[in-house]
Amino acid sequence: MRTLTITVAMLGIACLAHGQELGNTWGTANQEAKHYRIVDLPLPEDPQLEVGSLAALPDGRLAIGTRRGEILIISGAFEPLPTPTIQRFATGLDEVLGLGYRDGAFYVTQQTEVTCIRDKDGDGTADSYVNLSDAWGFGHYHEFAWGSPVQPDGSVYVALGLSSSYHYKAPYRGFAFQITADGKTIPIATGVRSAGGVGPNEHGEMFYVESQGPWNGSCSLKHLKPGGFMGHPICFPGYDLPLGKLLGDKPLEPKNQSRLYDEAKRIEQLVPYAVVFPYRRMGQSITAFRPDRSDGRFGPFANQLFVGDYSLSIVMRATTELVDGVWQGACYPFREGLATGILATEFSNKGYLITGGTNRGWPVRGNRKYLLQRLEWTGVTPFEVHNISARKLGFAVTFTKPVRPESAQDLSNYKMRSFTHIFQKFYGSPEVDETFPKVTGVTLSADARMVTLTVDGLVEGHVHDFDFTGLRSADDEPLVHQTAHYTLNRIPK
Repeated sequence: MRTLTITVAMLGIACLAHGQELGNTWGTANQEAKHYRIVDLPLPEDPQLEVGSLAALPDGRLAIGTRRGEILIISGAFEPLPTPTIQRFATGLDEVLGLGYRDGAFYVTQQTEVTCIRDKDGDGTADSYVNLSDAWGFGHYHEFAWGSPVQPDGSVYVALGLSSSYHYKAPYRGFAFQITADGKTIPIATGVRSAGGVGPNEHGEMFYVESQGPWNGSCSLKHLKPGGFMGHPICFPGYDLPLGKLLGDKPLEPKNQSRLYDEAKRIEQLVPYAVVFPYRRMGQSITAFRPDRSDGRFGPFANQLFVGDYSLSIVMRATTELVDGVWQGACYPFREGLATGILATEFSNKGYLITGGTNRGWPVRGNRKYLLQRLEWTGVTPFEVHNISARKLGFAVTFTKPVRPESAQDLSNYKMRSFTHIFQKFYGSPEVDETFPKVTGVTLSADARMVTLTVDGLVEGHVHDFDFTGLRSADDEPLVHQTAHYTLNRIPK
């Protein structure tokens, strides 16, 4: 196999900050740009990327798995002034939507299998392809297989999409598996509809993202709890197959047009959504996520999750916490104006967040097909909600900068609303069962970075919207983003 190497500097393509800000999701793109710039990586149109997955390599290079079935190696993507070169490492694969690297090998999740790929003779191209698992069936384009990065024990986790939103046409569709380094296939969970990414959360627990659809009122981040049922019952025939039997009895059939909170009390295996992303207000087709492990090089949000969205071409933040044995947490706006549908995200240890994707397949705001973009912290800390955590009587809200005391103590600066979705077999759901919790007390921390809110009217099982429009920093700055959304599965005891 011949190695393709392209030096982009020779083509005279300049690296410019992406100047075209697309239609605003939050109307704050100009404010965002003061803190996080978007840079186009100067790559040629051939090979056409259509990025499906990314992996940062130990030697500083970037690996790309493409929807067209290639693995490409990019040198120079993480340089301050990038002049990347591209090397084609492997071809002949199928929709590479999971990519990891460990001990000289790529662990590749493609539609039909997880494959271990190596370059044994050292010539820069793959020459060893070992199938670790092809336990599931495949026969429809919608049967996407999303894979995690390689975990410390050498495992890859795979979430298998259904044959369509409503159908099970091949074995084990809607299942999630752990594929061990020696090729053992272990069933983990069921009830997946159409994942968009798999990986550990900031605490190291395995999660996946789910798009709005049947039995999913909105997009969400979900815990892949061993033995768990993610909510879509069309996968139940898989429980009668050999690997499905390892999970024990199939769950009870969920009641149509019920509420997830109520059904989780009735169905032992049903796992509540950890973080709900209110539809269109916070994404429309959420995809790959990564925790920021760059030790502050990417700004003040170290260890938080950064989540892409295909349809709206945006990146969001999320934080999770374990309360009474159930995962829950919040999502926050972060950066809009990206130029394609985001399918993959990856951090470098230098503090850059790489995004990639395509605009092929579904409607998407970003109108460019083949590119990589890099989000860079400008060094200017934004005044933002850093994170929200549940408390017995309300919430603790931490900010990236001190809050002006008189602003923090003004109860009128905290507006709240709660809602849930109809848990139903139909596509999506309106926001229902609306309530308006009231902040009745505020305690400001000594460093003025955290407010502890006493709230009257908390509702378990509801998303709690926050509007902090009136708050000001000690320097009289408004928040870059005034909203956040916490999914309250359990009120702490």
